[in-house]
Amino acid sequence: MCGIGGELRVDGGQPDPALMARMLSRLARRGPDHEGAWSDGALLLGHRRLSVIDLSDRSNQPMADSELGLTLVFNGAIYNYRELRRELLTKGYRFFSDGDTEVILKAYAEWGERCVERLIGMFAFALWDRRERRLFLARDRLGIKPLYYSRSPTAFRFASNSQALLEAADVDTAIDPIALHHQLSLHAVIPAPRTILKGIRKLAPATTLTIDAAGNESSRVYWRLQALRPAEPRTEAEWIEAVHAALRLSVRRRLDIADVPVGVLLSGGLDSSLLVALLAETGVRDLLTFSVGFEDQPEEKGSEFEYSDQVVARYQTRHHQYLIPNNQVLERLPEAVACMAEPMVGQDAVAFFLLSERVSQTVKVVQSGQGADEVFGGYFWYPRMAAAAGDDLERFRRHYFDRDHDEWLETVAPAYHGPDHTARLIAERLAEPGAADYLDKVLRLDVTTLIVDDPVKRVDNMTMAWGLEARVPFLDHELVELAMQLPPELKIGGGGKYLLKTIARGLLPDAVIDRPKGYFPVPALKFVRGRFLEFMREILDSRASRERGLFQRPYLNTLLAEPEAHLTRLLGSKLWHSALLELWLQTNVDPATRGAPS
Repeated sequence: MCGIGGELRVDGGQPDPALMARMLSRLARRGPDHEGAWSDGALLLGHRRLSVIDLSDRSNQPMADSELGLTLVFNGAIYNYRELRRELLTKGYRFFSDGDTEVILKAYAEWGERCVERLIGMFAFALWDRRERRLFLARDRLGIKPLYYSRSPTAFRFASNSQALLEAADVDTAIDPIALHHQLSLHAVIPAPRTILKGIRKLAPATTLTIDAAGNESSRVYWRLQALRPAEPRTEAEWIEAVHAALRLSVRRRLDIADVPVGVLLSGGLDSSLLVALLAETGVRDLLTFSVGFEDQPEEKGSEFEYSDQVVARYQTRHHQYLIPNNQVLERLPEAVACMAEPMVGQDAVAFFLLSERVSQTVKVVQSGQGADEVFGGYFWYPRMAAAAGDDLERFRRHYFDRDHDEWLETVAPAYHGPDHTARLIAERLAEPGAADYLDKVLRLDVTTLIVDDPVKRVDNMTMAWGLEARVPFLDHELVELAMQLPPELKIGGGGKYLLKTIARGLLPDAVIDRPKGYFPVPALKFVRGRFLEFMREILDSRASRERGLFQRPYLNTLLAEPEAHLTRLLGSKLWHSALLELWLQTNVDPATRGAPS
C-alpha cells in the first residue's frame, strides 16, 4: 500500500523534478517507509512505499525491469500474486523480488493490457512501456484504491490524491457545477471521472487508461457487474453454504499475503464482528482487534463497546479500545479534512482518522467491514425503496437524495445553477442492463458507484493518512459477483443482511446479530451544538467563504439558526455538509490556507 505519482510531458519538454518532490511530500503519509523516483525522457515517476509484502529493498518502487523495458508504480495488494507468479515462472519469466509488484510487471509483459483481468485484489498502478513510449494506468474493479489525474496543454499527471496534483500551478481549481450538484445531493458522492474541481479527474473503477507520447488517450472498461439470478436455481441452504465458503476464502486471502501482522477494526457491528469469527474459523489465533468510541449525546450513544466487548470475550482477541473526547474530535477535524482527497461528509471519517492514528502504532495492516451493507442489503432505505411506488428514479430519490433539486437551487449561488444533474445520472445508472429487478439495480449502483466515493474512499484516505493499509474482504470481487446473484429476500429479509445473520448465528453472540443496525457514530457531527456549532459558523461566516460565494446566505442562515432541524434523508446534518465542503476548499485548495501534507 503506497502513494504513487507521475508526470508525462506531451509537448516535447522535460518533467520538473522539483514538482515531483512536492507531489511526493503530499503522498508521504501514504508511504512512510521509502521514497523513490525514476525518469525516462518525457516521463517522471514517483513513489512512497508502505512495506507490507517483501519488506526488502528489492520491492522498492518505482520498479524497473530493464530486460522487459517496463517500469511500474503500484498502490495496493494482489491477493493471487503467488499463483500468478508460479504461472509466469512456467512461461520462462525470471523474478528478482518476492512481492506482488514485480508480478504485475511480468503479467503485463505476458498478457498486455488484459493483465488486469487476472488480478484479484485492490490496485491502482501506472506502468511505462519504454519501447512503445506509452503509459498504462489501471484501477481495481471496485475502486478500492484511488487514482486521480490532471491534464494541461503540456503534461498529463496522476497521483493517489488530489493534493499532490494541486502542487502544479496549472491545475484549474474552479468548482465543477455538475460535481457540486452530486456533492450536495448524493451524500458527497461524485462519481468518476469528475471531482469537485474542474481540473482534477479520477479513473473509474474497473477501467484502464493508456496515454501515448503525444498525449493521445484510450480507455477500456474491463469488468462489468451483473445482478442476475443463476441459470440453475439454488436453495437457501445452498446459498448459505456458497457465501460462507466465499467469505472464508476472502478473509483468508487478505490475511495470508502480508509479511507483517494483520489486525481487525472491530466496531461491534455484525460485519466487523463476523470478520473476527471467520478468521477464527480459518484457524487464526491471537488476533489483534481495535475499537474506537466517542462521547454520547442525549439522542445517540457514541460507542458500541458493549457489543465489541462480547466478541472479544468469545474469541479472546488481543483487544485495544480507545475513547475519544469531543474536544479532541473538534481539535483534530481540520487535520482529518486536510487528508481527504475529496470532501467527505460521512461523520465516521474523523473516527477512522483518529482510530487509524492509534492502530498504526501497533500494526500496518487491518481488515475492515466496509461493503457488507451494500453487498448484502443492510441499510434501512433498501426495503423502503423496494416497497415504494413510482418509477425507478423516484423510488431512489425519495429515500436517498440529501436534497431535491428545488432545495439545491436555494442552496448554491445562481452561477452554479443548471438542470438536475444528479437525477439524470442516477436514472442512467439504474437503467443499465444486467439487473433482474429493482433492488438488484439499486444494490449494483451502490456497489459499483456510491460505495466507491463514500465509505470505501473514506476508509482508504483516513487509514493511509497514518500509513495503515485497510483490506475489505466484503468487496472481494468474486464474493460480490456471487452475492449479486442472491434473491432479494436473502438480503433485505429479517431487517437486512438476512444471509449474513444466518451465517453468523452460532459464531457470534445473538446480541450482536439481533441488535439494531448501527453506524460508526460521532454524534457531535450529527447533533450540532455548542463548540461544534460555533466552529461551523466560523467556517461559513469566514472571509474566504463569503468571497467564494458558493452558498446563498439566506440558506446558510436557516441552517445556522436551527442546525438540528435540518437533517438529510440519511440522517446527516446539512449544516455539517455545507461547512465540510467550505472547510475542505479552504484547507486543500485556497493557496493561503492549504493544510499539512496528506
